[in-house]
Amino acid sequence: MVLQTKLTKLLGIRHPIVQGGMMWVGTAEMASAVSNAGGLGIITGLTQPTPEHLRNEIRRCRTMTNKPFGVNLTLLPSMTPPPYSEYADVIVQEGIKVVETAGNNPHEHIKKFKANGIIVIHKCTSIRHALTAQRLGVDMLSIDGFECAGHPGEDDVTGLILLPLAARKLEVPFIASGGFGDGRGLAAALALGAEGINMGTRFMCTEEAPISRQIKEEMVASSERDTALIFRTLHNTARVFKNKVAQEVIAIERQPGGAEFSQVAPLVSGARGKQVYENGDKDFGIWTAGQVLGLINDIPTCQVLCDRLTSEAEEIIKKRLNSMIVPEEKAKL
Repeated sequence: MVLQTKLTKLLGIRHPIVQGGMMWVGTAEMASAVSNAGGLGIITGLTQPTPEHLRNEIRRCRTMTNKPFGVNLTLLPSMTPPPYSEYADVIVQEGIKVVETAGNNPHEHIKKFKANGIIVIHKCTSIRHALTAQRLGVDMLSIDGFECAGHPGEDDVTGLILLPLAARKLEVPFIASGGFGDGRGLAAALALGAEGINMGTRFMCTEEAPISRQIKEEMVASSERDTALIFRTLHNTARVFKNKVAQEVIAIERQPGGAEFSQVAPLVSGARGKQVYENGDKDFGIWTAGQVLGLINDIPTCQVLCDRLTSEAEEIIKKRLNSMIVPEEKAKL
């Protein structure tokens, strides 16, 4: 038995599980492992320093899997933005069939991808933005709750509210993102109207994730209380692992009058965050993690994780939920 949803049918995958784009983590190794496990693996476009590096990474991934995989293109505010159009061109030229977009003003890129027959899944943290993306012609939405790692938006609305709202208001299908890491979460997402789940933090804590074993073990030892919200005063909130650097950033933001980004920039450097994954020092820099840390208690392979999530969800749906529906005359009222 398998869980078949609009997501699995649209993408041609076995499990209704997507590995979200993750800076420094979404490499060919990560994406191919998830795809081989029956989910949808995703290469993070901007992890590659240039569009040509992305081209090489896509080709490298194809040597590791013959299953569907996608590419993430996140549009971030920046004084010197990356050449997004060139990254998008490489995605098209390399024949990628699925793209996860996120961030600001995706219209021109969605238009380009759709013109080339690419399935677009756009990640949103609010229903109003999801409705805009729907009007732009995306095939599917990824609805990202406040529990998520990375940027949860500024509304602080959890998935438990966003998902049923999405089911009421959206016409295109959607998947659930933020806070998912076990079969209970998958079953709940399906019950709330989603066609599957998107996981980032949980996939970081797998054997194949290209990060230090020490960081994975730190994640297993952590709880749902071990994340922090930075950049709140800068209106660009980010959920990260609660370490010494994150706490220093928060202290600077709490100063009278707030803080300018220039005051925290050296602390939140992407280069420092990348080195956390390489050297295993959890306090070396900022690194993203979601509240799902509280549900992580092992470091399985992607295959074991995906199979376990779907089998747990199937068991809950078939046995626990179905057993609650009984003829009225047999119910003990």
